[in-house]
Amino acid sequence: MLYGNNDRALNGICPYFTMFPVDFPRSLLAARGERDGWVFDPFCGRGTTNFAARLSNLPSIGMDSSPVAVAIAQAKVANTSPREIMGAAVELLDEVDQPVDVPEGEFWEWAFSPDVLVVLCRLREGLMRDCRSDARKALRAILMGALHGPTPKHKASYFSNQSPRTYAPKPGYAVRFWKVRDLKPRSVDVLAIVHERSQRYFGAKLPRGKGWILAGDSRDPAAVEAAVQGRALRWVITSPPYYGLRTYIPDQWLRQWFVGGHAEVDYSSDGQIRHASPGIFSQELRTVWRNVARVCRADAELVIRFGGIRDRKAEPLPLLLESLVGSGWEVRSITSAGSASQGRRQAESFARTKQPPFEEHDVLAVLADESVSSWQSQAEGMH
Repeated sequence: MLYGNNDRALNGICPYFTMFPVDFPRSLLAARGERDGWVFDPFCGRGTTNFAARLSNLPSIGMDSSPVAVAIAQAKVANTSPREIMGAAVELLDEVDQPVDVPEGEFWEWAFSPDVLVVLCRLREGLMRDCRSDARKALRAILMGALHGPTPKHKASYFSNQSPRTYAPKPGYAVRFWKVRDLKPRSVDVLAIVHERSQRYFGAKLPRGKGWILAGDSRDPAAVEAAVQGRALRWVITSPPYYGLRTYIPDQWLRQWFVGGHAEVDYSSDGQIRHASPGIFSQELRTVWRNVARVCRADAELVIRFGGIRDRKAEPLPLLLESLVGSGWEVRSITSAGSASQGRRQAESFARTKQPPFEEHDVLAVLADESVSSWQSQAEGMH
């Protein structure tokens, strides 16, 4: 059963870099899915594949190395209601009357009104202690989505001073921006914003979410096996990071803080695919495909959407196809998905040149007894 556009609201609970719209995995699963087929995304990001599986009444598993991504994706399979979410918020505020850790410094003084920051820290500490219930997981994602954003003229919908919606404002630039324009953070009603957003994202009737989202590095075979928990996978639908895109953590640093990270920008790349060279990047992906192949059913299908950014001198399609060589997967089809400028996709968000983004492709592969043998001829046919 396909649900209407109003039931897609939950997919937008918190901005995060995504490489495909929900209609991509949703159409695949609606056309060819089955009632008991498990769906897996080893680079789940904000959980678009998992949300599409939910809309298709299919159980799913998501995995990502980013705590921010995991926290957002967990809300996509949460079974809760606006009433339960508000109850969780009030409960947390009762549990934490005085937060232990309230960040200090010029950025925090300009970013949030003092009373708002204290409330956020109370909620943060409570969620860090216990975020096991679906209501608390949903609340956490709601708070992360409202943590920073544009300041409307009338009704407040974000907690912060004027900020870009998707990227977390970097401290130095943000403070200069606010000072020059004399933009002061407003005191807003945190619970009122939570209430409005809980109605928006969890007010619609949705199929029951089945499955789970776990933190882990999909390059680690033991982590993949632990995530799958013995389920034989029917579908693997994913979009790995584009070659050269390594700013996930610093561009989400405020949300990273909210889920337990440090109160300053983290520029490390720990736990992420290595981008040192096309060969290393391809090899890292191959490791993931091999790990996934070990936990799939014999009739499993792997679908990958992939593209690239123009400031890297590596054609994305050959790079992806190279990663499938010797992975245990055999490429069956390669389909153009257009360019990132045709939708809200990652390459468009990171464009640093005037050239249009690379064409994106959807690659379908099936399990094979031998290494991939047909990818090269198919790739040649695309150029």
